[in-house]
Amino acid sequence: MKKTLLGLGLCAVLASSMMAKDSVIVFHAGSLSVPFAEIEKAFEAKYPQFDVLREASGSRAAARKISEIGKKADVMASADYKVIDNLLIPKNAKFNAQFATNEMAIAFTPDSKYANEINSENWPEVFLRDGVKVGHSNPNMDPCGYRSILVTKLAEKHYKMDGFYDKLFGYGESYKVGEENKDKVIVRPKETDLLGLIEAKAYDYLYIYKSVAEQHGLKYITLPKEVSLKDNENADFYKTASFKIDGKKPGEFITKKGGAMVYGITVAQNDKSPQNKDGAIKFVNFVLSPEGQEIMKKNGQGVISPAIITGDASIIGK
Repeated sequence: MKKTLLGLGLCAVLASSMMAKDSVIVFHAGSLSVPFAEIEKAFEAKYPQFDVLREASGSRAAARKISEIGKKADVMASADYKVIDNLLIPKNAKFNAQFATNEMAIAFTPDSKYANEINSENWPEVFLRDGVKVGHSNPNMDPCGYRSILVTKLAEKHYKMDGFYDKLFGYGESYKVGEENKDKVIVRPKETDLLGLIEAKAYDYLYIYKSVAEQHGLKYITLPKEVSLKDNENADFYKTASFKIDGKKPGEFITKKGGAMVYGITVAQNDKSPQNKDGAIKFVNFVLSPEGQEIMKKNGQGVISPAIITGDASIIGK
């Protein structure tokens, strides 16, 4: 009897080991959580030998996990392709594939103050009213954060509202944690951290990507193209707004200028990455494939087809 049980246990262990899957660790922007959850299911259905493990954070925070902390990762996908250029290439990534687009919007709920009268023309004036509180993510950790700042600066020019940026934020040329007026502004590491708080009525309006607002069923204001960072049609005007964010080293800064919103994806590299090179290559190629692009479009994002690839992408056959 003991031998039989022992034999059954050994068979179970062997069967379990045969079924073990190779992990594909994907660090990605919070705004990619919904489409990448769907991409994960489709990818694993096509490649059942892999188990995708996703970790969402601000794009800059995700890059620094790879470059500064040395965390294991196979793939990195950023809400701003320039994060990959600035923080990962050439040491921690060899290429950058620009694969998707988005635009900024102002999200709110039916309970937000002045929800019944706010629109794409009067929102800056509503934001400055007494009692109105707005949210944005940390610009030093998340592209949505510095894009929120840039949108505010562009709005000041577009709507001809002198002093709008200073009256609302007053950050000057850069942001430091805790310097926001807490009666007027709420800041969290990434934009998706703020979703629960707006639904809990902790504040009224959120600077966020249009796709995320749609995915979470929030009401939102579609901003004019001159302000929304949607495409290159207004590229020259976008560049008139700038903001400084933390650089690679303490005391260093990177000046971010307004520009069309473009996402990037790459295979991560450090002493521990990629731990699954084959899985990383297949995942990136799947995201860039027609099937991956359809999932992105289904979830409210534009796609760049074919992807614009810079650097040495020979690893993924591009």
